[in-house]
Amino acid sequence: MIPRSSLEDLLAALSEPTRLAALQVIWDGQEHCVCELMDRLGASQSRMSRHMARLKTAGLLTDRRDAQWVRYRRNPDIPQAWVAIIDAVLAARPAVIAAQMKVA
Repeated sequence: MIPRSSLEDLLAALSEPTRLAALQVIWDGQEHCVCELMDRLGASQSRMSRHMARLKTAGLLTDRRDAQWVRYRRNPDIPQAWVAIIDAVLAARPAVIAAQMKVA
C-alpha cells in the first residue's frame, strides 16, 4: 500500500500540465535531457529543470549527469500501483485536452 503522503505527492506532481507533458515523453523508458524536453515542450531551461526536480522528488524519475547535461528517465522502482495511476492519467490526457478545447 502506498502511504497517503506519498500518494498526495504523486497526484500533486501530476497536476501541472508541463510536468504531465514531460512525464508523457519520459514514460517511454528512454533517457531524455532537459534540452530535448525544452524543445519539445517550449519551456525555458529554468522552468523545465524545476519541473524535473519536482518529478524526481516525487520519485517518478531518476537522473544522470552527462557533462553539462542532466538526463532523466522513468524510475524503474516505482510501485506498480503508481504505474497504474500514471498510465491511466497519461492515457486519458488526449481526451481531456480535446474536451478542454471544445469548451474554450
